Amino acid sequence: MGGVRDAFAYGPKPPQVPYPSPLDALFPEIVASGEDCLNLNVWSPELGAGGQPVMVWIAGGEFEHGTNAAYDGSRFARDGVVCVSINYRVGADGFLYLGDGNANCGLLDQVAALEWVQDNIAAFGGDPGNVTVFGQSAGAISIGMLLSMPRARGLFRRAICQSGVAHPTLPAAAAQRVGQRLAERLGVAATREAIAAVPIERSLKAQAELSADLAASRDPQRWGEEVAVSMMPWQPVIDGDVIPARPIDCIAAGAGANIDLMVGTNTEEWRLFLVPNGLVEQITEAVVSGAVAAYGLPVDATLLSYRAILPNANAGDLLAAIQGDWYFRIPAMRLADVHAKTAKTSSTYVYEFAWRSPQFNGLLGACHGLEIPFVFDTLGSGTELLLGTNPPQQLADIMHAAWVAFASNGNCGWPKYDPEGRATMRFDTRSEIVEDPQSPVRALWGGQR
Repeated sequence: MGGVRDAFAYGPKPPQVPYPSPLDALFPEIVASGEDCLNLNVWSPELGAGGQPVMVWIAGGEFEHGTNAAYDGSRFARDGVVCVSINYRVGADGFLYLGDGNANCGLLDQVAALEWVQDNIAAFGGDPGNVTVFGQSAGAISIGMLLSMPRARGLFRRAICQSGVAHPTLPAAAAQRVGQRLAERLGVAATREAIAAVPIERSLKAQAELSADLAASRDPQRWGEEVAVSMMPWQPVIDGDVIPARPIDCIAAGAGANIDLMVGTNTEEWRLFLVPNGLVEQITEAVVSGAVAAYGLPVDATLLSYRAILPNANAGDLLAAIQGDWYFRIPAMRLADVHAKTAKTSSTYVYEFAWRSPQFNGLLGACHGLEIPFVFDTLGSGTELLLGTNPPQQLADIMHAAWVAFASNGNCGWPKYDPEGRATMRFDTRSEIVEDPQSPVRALWGGQR
């Protein structure tokens, strides 16, 4: 459709199930969902300028939630960066797999958005040759996929993965099993046409019920081991085409070796999922031992190592630390290691975000997602529920500047990462470079993850 259109309001988000309580209060609805959801937002320092670095934000949300409307890129524009935030389809719309030759539609949405940036960003003052993709959680996992995807080659020069990397994928058989479970819930044939004919509200209700079924019974025989352990029914699928093989293996073989990479995690990622709902106080030693065994680690040695690091931890604290490492920190180390080994003309940087939120009586800690307002330099803009009323602005100044510098010239401002020294920038009220943080636990995980 031609002509000039009003572009001063956020577009609709992709259809999606709501966040469960109490996360729905921490991540409130910003915009309604709608059919015209594949939209993007652009903040530019000066439309008439040229050659400005470009940053493209990919939001997270477990591949079930998320909207570009929740992020304000104006501070990046203030500092000379053209910032773009994109939407992509989530849940069954984005990641349903039925073995019919269609897969990873949500990732293909991201590729389409990056192609749009290549074709159009110069009109907003941006340099299509200097594009950095950055994202958090499922958005960062998406970037891990993009690093390995043939269809994404040449669409970006740099990448930042915040609390998510290249590991979470499903084999085709496991993904097809999830698709079959959804069709059973809907009472239709397991075909794309039959599922697409179901009204969207009914489909979303069935997806919510499917997630509840998974949470109630993590049976590998029913769901497949990968889904039962990760508890994520909707994930990128190794379909042999869009994702040719396990992305971490592709990256180890040299995919993305020409891309500058920054990768990092938060010190206490999993506390977001155990503290607001009160579960951290209800976890038993048996639950912790079961999780360790499910992750393929020796139970006694693992608990001994974590108790040495966290001597005052209760069972819930131990589970939070172990699950945070399984989901986030250990995969981040693996990605940094393989990229640093193959990157001959590019750089690898690693960070850890360690500032602890005072919320929930100080129990929330440096949890999942807490770093985002510091990166965007948007403290105080509706962040109080997670960050409290007085988060350190100087930390936002430092982190935001590092992200801008990396996008501008590929240099974060601290030493590059290599698998020997493992230099890591730890962001806190006093930020510092540390060498090989928590090395005993890293060694414990060995070849796992």
